[in-house]
Amino acid sequence: MQLIEPGEKAEFDAILRRHHLAQSDFSLSAIDTTDPKTDELSGLQGELTVTRRSTGQTKQYFISDSTSWLDLFRHDIADRVFLGRQNGGT
Repeated sequence: MQLIEPGEKAEFDAILRRHHLAQSDFSLSAIDTTDPKTDELSGLQGELTVTRRSTGQTKQYFISDSTSWLDLFRHDIADRVFLGRQNGGT
């Protein structure tokens, strides 16, 4: 199993399109932090970093079966988190 499923990537791209943001301006980097001893019990876990290249803005999201990083990303896009420092971002 992958940390970011194809359907999640498609939804990520759709969120960007809805907000008129270029897909090529964003990159995703995922790190699997699943404990191999508990993989069968708790499912996959990881950290996802989303970067907007034009602003250098980054945000990390926790990935697991019990969280929806896409919901958090959707909120961050709506809250204009990825606009960069000129808009109060960090």
